Amino acid sequence: MPTISNKGKAMPQSPIRKLVPFAENAYKQGKTVYHLNIGQPDIKTPQIALDSVKVHSLNILAYTRSEGSEGYRKKIADYYSKNDIHVNHDDIIVTTGGSEALLFAFGSIMDTNDEIIIPEPFYANYNGFSTASGVKVVPVISKIEDNFALPPIEEFEKLITPKTKAILICNPGNPTGYLYSKEEIKQLAAIVKKHDLFLIADEVYREFVYDGATHYSIMQEIGLDQHAIIIDSVSKRYSMCGARIGCLVSKNKEVIQTALKFAQARLSPPTLAQIASEAALATPQNYFNEVITEYVERRNTLIEELQKIDGVKVAKPKGAFYCIAELPINDADAFAQWLLEKFDIDGETVMVAPAAGFYSTPGVGFNQIRIAYVLNKESLIKAVNILKEALKVYKD
Repeated sequence: MPTISNKGKAMPQSPIRKLVPFAENAYKQGKTVYHLNIGQPDIKTPQIALDSVKVHSLNILAYTRSEGSEGYRKKIADYYSKNDIHVNHDDIIVTTGGSEALLFAFGSIMDTNDEIIIPEPFYANYNGFSTASGVKVVPVISKIEDNFALPPIEEFEKLITPKTKAILICNPGNPTGYLYSKEEIKQLAAIVKKHDLFLIADEVYREFVYDGATHYSIMQEIGLDQHAIIIDSVSKRYSMCGARIGCLVSKNKEVIQTALKFAQARLSPPTLAQIASEAALATPQNYFNEVITEYVERRNTLIEELQKIDGVKVAKPKGAFYCIAELPINDADAFAQWLLEKFDIDGETVMVAPAAGFYSTPGVGFNQIRIAYVLNKESLIKAVNILKEALKVYKD
């Protein structure tokens, strides 16, 4: 009998999506499920992006250039310039979501069994992308007690070996919501220059920063041009997750030339989605002002409600729209499934993302969940109340 690959067997399930069948069964039973498990914003996509697809004048839905249309890349470069990130359109490769940008980055700078250091907890699919690329994740643990701040730089240095090729961060962070400070970015810049490594920054949540803070990109750091790779996406910025448009950005010409070969192998990013994404760049600032105001209110509501629950510990996010909560349980996977299968209040229950899948260190995060505060405040209050009542009766 034919067998599947060891790589296939090693591919991790998504901690975000693996509970979907249980949620679907809950729906079939007539239950309402509050989705705190996935970062799908309920914010409306900018109308200008939707209209651009409705009124396009294409007669043939043809391929675009493998690196993305020149007009779109020039407008992306203009967008970065407004954010004090100065790149040329030739420094940009448009990808099928930020996911493909990560795969291109991994394929361009790392060989099988090379190592990448990532502060954990981290976006769960970094594990999947690493497995698919044959790359080993070397985690450095950040702690909820420190609000998931950057671990001491000495902890990174201890982990560097001849196999180490890069450090990867998500800023602001998924799943923690942590926003790295300018000083923390400078510490990382110093260590990658010292050891001749790449610094990859997943900056898809750049706009989502709170409390008067500002986002400091690795591309704003002087002297890092040959080391810095940005991963970006329209998914969360414009509430366009289904467009599947992202980009890889680097001033390192060899990185771009190599990533382009991967882009050529998959031909081109989707044409209509590029049209929508290019139009979205003209979204007025008041759209973002309103979105940020809404997310701050949601964050504050969520944190306040969680802090009312005995035994729950939560880190306050500085950006993005996620937080990690530590619960008085032993197994968040079992708890999350139990919520969908066996618990409800007046026909309503909640879906959360168990946090163990956001770590690569075995045995860590099993009493934690990731919550995406992408629901309105009323729904968030109801959802947290369901969690509160569930914890009162749940038995590990």
